[in-house]
Amino acid sequence: MKISVAGTGYVGLVTAVCLAERGNNVTCLDIDEEKISQMNKGIAPIFEPGLEELMKKNKDNITYTTDYTKAYSDARIIIIGVGTPEKKDGSANLNFVYEVARQIAQTVENDCVVIVKSTVPVGTNDKVEQIININKKNNVLIEVVSNPEFLSQGTAVNDTLNAARIVLGVESENAENVLKKMYNDFNIPFVVTDRRSAEMIKYAANDFLALKISYINEMANLCEIVGANIDDVATGMGMDPRIGNRFLNAGIGYGGSCFPKDTKALHWLASFNDYELKTVKAAIEVNENQKIKLIKKSRKYYDTFNGLNIAVLGLTFKPGTDDLRDAPSLVNIPLLIEDGAHVKAWDPVGAENFKKLFPDEIYYCDSIQDTLIDADICFIFTEWAEIKNFPLYKYKELMKNPLILDGRNCYSLTEAEEAGLVYESIGRRKVNS
Repeated sequence: MKISVAGTGYVGLVTAVCLAERGNNVTCLDIDEEKISQMNKGIAPIFEPGLEELMKKNKDNITYTTDYTKAYSDARIIIIGVGTPEKKDGSANLNFVYEVARQIAQTVENDCVVIVKSTVPVGTNDKVEQIININKKNNVLIEVVSNPEFLSQGTAVNDTLNAARIVLGVESENAENVLKKMYNDFNIPFVVTDRRSAEMIKYAANDFLALKISYINEMANLCEIVGANIDDVATGMGMDPRIGNRFLNAGIGYGGSCFPKDTKALHWLASFNDYELKTVKAAIEVNENQKIKLIKKSRKYYDTFNGLNIAVLGLTFKPGTDDLRDAPSLVNIPLLIEDGAHVKAWDPVGAENFKKLFPDEIYYCDSIQDTLIDADICFIFTEWAEIKNFPLYKYKELMKNPLILDGRNCYSLTEAEEAGLVYESIGRRKVNS
């Protein structure tokens, strides 16, 4: 099928490449000429495992362009995968979605189906349809459907090709058949519903996972007070099939492009309609407080960071991505700098993006070892495999003071004790060797 995708971020580009992998002819559209130039050379503008390999493998099935007239005019399916960033009030900014809708209306020359894959508030598909009908230039049938994504950064390619389900929010049998044909070679079960229910499924799913993370973090905080071990608690909980063991890793909060934005957007939507989602509101508050958990722990050892050498391991919000959006590092590092700390940081893929925000304020290291030399404290913000596999005895060898504050529970307490460290994590007893 001839498919066009608006937006080449995590949602748009991954969707486009995976559709090409399944034999479709796909045109990717973006207004950023530099990104389009990169992609035409086979270079992915984002770090996502497996993505660049599939781009190169399917180069004959993918076209990259900044020309929306060329992209939309004869497409059978047009996918809207542009960003819906958070506004200051917590609501979703839909300007990019609506602009694409207007462009589609002015350029489409054949009957087509428009898929809204961007995460949007309930009722947005109705608005997109209205914009298209008002601005439609040619006498063609343009149907709007909701088809939310459920990918995770770091595993986005696999999440798309091997999804648990494909949600189709449709208002006609024809639109349903077109989408099923597009996904014919994916061999994934469908959930077919109306557009508003599909829009709600996306928010309800993401917010539930955020709730689960905030819940286990609250349990972890209580475990520290009463002397329980959150690892054992999470294991015992996760073996219950009604609960499941995913998203039960205690830490310093969730980040990224989805959970922070989607929890705030759904909370805003409820408030706008005079309803309070108390559980979602609580999850947001817990997460914000959890991000500075390590800073609070550090105050037991130092009244001030002024003049201290601080090692930071991990800058991205999770391993497997170079995305910094709502990462705990963005909250904590400015606090350290403001208090006069000398900060050295390491991240295998996120350092370049962090340099754009803090080009001179901190020193970027090429290895974990270099980061730890002469450090008074080490903060761990991201659970990269390189950190989890780093020998614990080297912390004591390299640091001036082997004080490790681990926000991702990367190490076992026994191994930290044997290595002679002062080691504090989340929801577990303190090791004070």
